[in-house]
Amino acid sequence: MTMAEQWKKSKTIGIIGLGDMGLMYARIFSQNGWKVVCCDKDIYFEELKTKYQDEDFEVLLNGHYVSRISDYIIYSVETEFIDEIVKLYGPSTKQFAIVGGQTSCKTPEIKAFEAHLPLDVDIISVHSLHGPNVNPTGQPLVIIDHRSSRKDSLSFIKSLMSCLNSKIVELSYEEHDKITADTQAMTHAAFLSMGSAWSKLKVYPWTMGPNKWNGGLENVKVNISMRIYSNKWHVYAGLAILNPSAHKQIVQYSTSATELFTLMLDKKNQELTDRLLKAKEFVFNSPSSISHSKLLLDDSILEKFSLSTIHDDRAKNMAEYMGDEDMIRPNSHLSLLAIVDSWYQLGINPYDHMICSTPLFRIFLGVSEYLFLKNDLFSATIDAAINDHSFRRDDLEFVLAAREWSTIVTFENFNLYKKQFELVQDFFKPMLPEANKIGNDMIKCILEGSK
Repeated sequence: MTMAEQWKKSKTIGIIGLGDMGLMYARIFSQNGWKVVCCDKDIYFEELKTKYQDEDFEVLLNGHYVSRISDYIIYSVETEFIDEIVKLYGPSTKQFAIVGGQTSCKTPEIKAFEAHLPLDVDIISVHSLHGPNVNPTGQPLVIIDHRSSRKDSLSFIKSLMSCLNSKIVELSYEEHDKITADTQAMTHAAFLSMGSAWSKLKVYPWTMGPNKWNGGLENVKVNISMRIYSNKWHVYAGLAILNPSAHKQIVQYSTSATELFTLMLDKKNQELTDRLLKAKEFVFNSPSSISHSKLLLDDSILEKFSLSTIHDDRAKNMAEYMGDEDMIRPNSHLSLLAIVDSWYQLGINPYDHMICSTPLFRIFLGVSEYLFLKNDLFSATIDAAINDHSFRRDDLEFVLAAREWSTIVTFENFNLYKKQFELVQDFFKPMLPEANKIGNDMIKCILEGSK
């Protein structure tokens, strides 16, 4: 019997927190032959025990019961509450066990473990860089070996994680937080700001006729923004507010959006062009970017992922316009221009972090490539930004939204973050289930096509 087989027979895996990611882990581990015990809050015990009675894992009363018997305990909880939950259950940790977390921000997580876990406990954290509805196969999985006193601890965790079929990347928690800030913070800020702007305008962009928010790039913007707002607010708040590296990125995104919009208003064509060309050169013509094959998403493929085909029975009449570039109104694409400008201003090369990139980041990088590297589209975008006022009101609301999110993050206000997120979420709620389905199909199509 191999060591991996012995571990599977003798070790118990504990998961504290049965949210979407905790549940995904519990199912995959247990279905691959590991003994798994889980819990959530005490008040949900009876409900969850009944709900998951036919699953391969066992639901226990709370984290004390999970911690006492588990050889590896994963805290899959909101980053905001990680310290108080580890403080509550940490002392019950089984002697010589290993503890880790699944939060997206590791600095507060590691500090909580150091403060509240017994010294005989090893600390090896993980982070799957994707959402619960994405197949983990081939996706990045970060393992952080922060404190291990036994030589087989890391091998045990890698053996367990191998059933996810993910690409394992080993980092320190400081490296993890810097990379996730560089790849996720501005990406999330962009799509959050898009949704906020549309909600303030009181428009569903997929209903605005055959020549406004149509075409592949627009479908990506709409679908991913809706996908983000179909999730829980804390998934994004923790990374934005508690990650010490994220604030600078989010503030810069707001600044870039504001400054580019000001150049558009002032009709400073040459200054805007020069600034964007410098950003283009830095991001897309650097040694790092050249060494990677470009994603260059196919607009003709992305055109089919439109919410308008569900919202409007007249979609079949609109379909003849899809892909007809003469019928699609030029767009300033301010959200995409601002992300590339932000990377340039901060000296961040996105290609340096591809090994730890999320699906959303790779897609956002792909559409940015498409915009900046298709010269005709790039030139038309700058021309529209200066001379076409069709999107001027939309761009104004977008800039205001980006500044609003930046302020919320700067003041580290979780309550205001939640309130703003759920306000926009409520506006789009009728379309979120179908939007999430289409978004999943689109992401699957893009990722499979870019392999």
